[in-house]
Amino acid sequence: MQTPFDSVENAHQYVRLLGEAISEAKSEITTDLDVAARSKLERRVQALQIVQFKLEKLEKHLQTSSRLLNDLRTLRRLLLEERAEPAPVGKNSAA
Repeated sequence: MQTPFDSVENAHQYVRLLGEAISEAKSEITTDLDVAARSKLERRVQALQIVQFKLEKLEKHLQTSSRLLNDLRTLRRLLLEERAEPAPVGKNSAA
């Protein structure tokens, strides 16, 4: 049985999905914020602004996590020599 964290690739996919969920939540909050502002529900507007701020912070953290996971995947490939060596510059492989 696999979990989202069995590999760096799975963790990266999980973080990407979380980012998508946050994006959806942000758009819903924006809509709710507009409705609350028109209805002059000041406490609700303030609460929604805090939610919006926290979602933006979380989104930035996930972007950072995604970059870190990318770096780890690259380093693992380097250390385990999973990547093919690039062809030397100037050499024609079709010759």
